[in-house]
Amino acid sequence: QVQLVESGGGLVQAGGSLRLSCAASGRTFSSYAMGWFRQTPGKEREFVAAVSWSGRSTSYADSVKGRFTISRDRAKKTGYLQMNSLKPEDTAVYYCAAVREGYYELVHRTPAEYDYWGQGTQVNVSS
Repeated sequence: QVQLVESGGGLVQAGGSLRLSCAASGRTFSSYAMGWFRQTPGKEREFVAAVSWSGRSTSYADSVKGRFTISRDRAKKTGYLQMNSLKPEDTAVYYCAAVREGYYELVHRTPAEYDYWGQGTQVNVSS
């Protein structure tokens, strides 16, 4: 069983930066692939970024490519989403997610592929 807790959200002006963290419990978390998604009211959860269990493979939504960076610290059992050059359209609740892998260098881009979710952290970008 894995529990995920996000932090780092808040209010920032357009052009600013935030770093979200996703702290995980569980001894085998180093073998889990991770992802970040976001959601606004009335819309489906949207893929943002994903990283493989080893950290060697990453994937990004086109809307955030070049601005956001996903990473993980396996020793600290924490994942990160560095968000730069934020835009008002980045405003959403951001969720981290995890799924057990540990062999193939897979990144997962759909919510259905993940087994564990955090509670979400709100990010507001003002214009």
